[in-house]
Amino acid sequence: MALSRKQAAGYGLTLAAAWLGAVLSGFTAFARQVDLDAYDWIFRLLPPQPWRPEAALLTVDEPTLVSMGGLRRLREILAEGLERLIPAGPSVVAVDVTLADPGDPEADARLAAALSRTPQLVLASEMLPDGRDWQDPLPEFARWAAAVGHVHAAPDELDGVNRKIPLEKAAGRQRRWALAFEAFRMSRGGGPVVETPEEVQAGGRTIPARREDSRALAIRYLRPDPSGVTPLPRASVLELRRDPALAGLFRGKVVFVGVTAQSAARDRLVTPYSSSRPMPGVEIHANAFETLVQGRFLRPVSETATLGLCVAVAILAGLVFAFLAGWPAYAAAALLLLAVHTAPLIAFRQDLVLPFSLPVATAWLCAGAAASYQHFVVRRQLRRAEAEKRRYQQAVQFVTHEMRTPLTAIQGSSELMSRYSLSEEKRKQIAELIHNESRRLARMVETFLNVERLAAGQMELRREAFAARRLVEACLERVRPLAERKRIRIRIAELGEERLVGDQELMEYAVYNLLTNAVKYSPTDTEVTVSLTREGDSFRLSVRDQGIGMDEDEIKNIFHKFYRTRQAIASGESGAGIGLSLVEQIVVHHGGRVEVSSAPGKGSCFTLILPANASAIPQPQ
Repeated sequence: MALSRKQAAGYGLTLAAAWLGAVLSGFTAFARQVDLDAYDWIFRLLPPQPWRPEAALLTVDEPTLVSMGGLRRLREILAEGLERLIPAGPSVVAVDVTLADPGDPEADARLAAALSRTPQLVLASEMLPDGRDWQDPLPEFARWAAAVGHVHAAPDELDGVNRKIPLEKAAGRQRRWALAFEAFRMSRGGGPVVETPEEVQAGGRTIPARREDSRALAIRYLRPDPSGVTPLPRASVLELRRDPALAGLFRGKVVFVGVTAQSAARDRLVTPYSSSRPMPGVEIHANAFETLVQGRFLRPVSETATLGLCVAVAILAGLVFAFLAGWPAYAAAALLLLAVHTAPLIAFRQDLVLPFSLPVATAWLCAGAAASYQHFVVRRQLRRAEAEKRRYQQAVQFVTHEMRTPLTAIQGSSELMSRYSLSEEKRKQIAELIHNESRRLARMVETFLNVERLAAGQMELRREAFAARRLVEACLERVRPLAERKRIRIRIAELGEERLVGDQELMEYAVYNLLTNAVKYSPTDTEVTVSLTREGDSFRLSVRDQGIGMDEDEIKNIFHKFYRTRQAIASGESGAGIGLSLVEQIVVHHGGRVEVSSAPGKGSCFTLILPANASAIPQPQ
């Protein structure tokens, strides 16, 4: 698509507007939800390769609560679970129960004794609702802990799905690392945490977690089985009581202990996998721990990179429709759309999270805008080309219609001179006829070209004053031989000494055309009347005949090029139907109009209404 400078500027502005609209739409709540849904779909479509988990779950499930005294005896249940777990030799034990309030002294003592024997113990802490302080474990419990971690998750505000956990939380002047993070650190020797604004280092692992995002970590949830259970080794306290051999599941494992009973767990959350089966918090922490173990962290693509990608997509969409047209352009655009739709999947395989809505909206809007612009520009260029083609065809028709008579006269006269021996006087007469007809032919060509140039805006209308009587008499002189052959009288009803302003040659063609039509389409022994009057600020030049006439429907179409009435065709007179269209163009360019009154069998009257004031003629643009 070859574009002019102005079209290229409009094309660029169209693409820029489409890009800006896509960017603005990409930051709406709807686009954010689309991104989250796309993330979940890709998450399920491209799960990580299975691995052998290091974590295991010791749970207080619904049967355990029912059989062992309910929630009021939770600490005794925990104590028994730890007592049965410790002999198995776990490497780290993380307890996802906040032990901040005093309970039954005997139960607390038993639990404290069990905690004292627990290796690499990590206890839970929870931020108070006002965000100013922490609910830490009671001192008799905390004294045995190697670390204390917070148990907060980060469900998304839009849909409540938990895709991340904050590795750190701060309340007042105290900061807590996440329970899963502390369990990982303890499992790797409990070394120090090294921080930068963009990442955290612990246990020999560099974790991409930005400080400004509360060190948010995207969880790589293990893929659950069809029943919705993740493949983590697990056993409940009740199961351990009934089958002590199950403790072997926890040997060398990092064990997460917590409540999974639906009637008691307050932190059951939806995950990308568990839309119909919320996951207990302790299981979420275990999955976060496994994410740290595997070290395949999902990194969000920065907004700058995303916007850069969108700019590239907009440019590609523009280039496609700038250099291609038709089905190749639409095929290339389809490939671009396919690439943009699959880009988030490709990025996910590289552990990158690319927003879905913004690039896709950019691709669709920019491709649509570019295609629409090309469509309308190409259509405009096509219409221009078709108009030029019609002009060429009209020129050919004009030649055959208007120039046939002088060409025939020239051809016949030259043939006479070449075939017969003529007297000198006769030869001079024929030579003068050839000269006059050739000049007439040249004027016709010049008149037609001038009318076409005026219609195309390529020529200014000449402004000169000329006598209306002289113009009409010159036209009558030319048409009189044809009228005499048909015995048609031409009567001048009224013709004053008025002076018209405009292009004399064009106006002469218009008047001559009306007179010729009046004579051609009138029967013998009739009359054609010509009059010129002034009414206010206008001249009215009328040509009235007693010919075949027209009905109202035909009057509406007679100024369309190549249109001929039924009576004109039936008369046998030659014609191409372009004379009256040229007459109308000439009169309109002189600031006037043409009025027609006619009836079938009663003749017609054509009136040229022209401005008497030269200033009323339209100025060239």
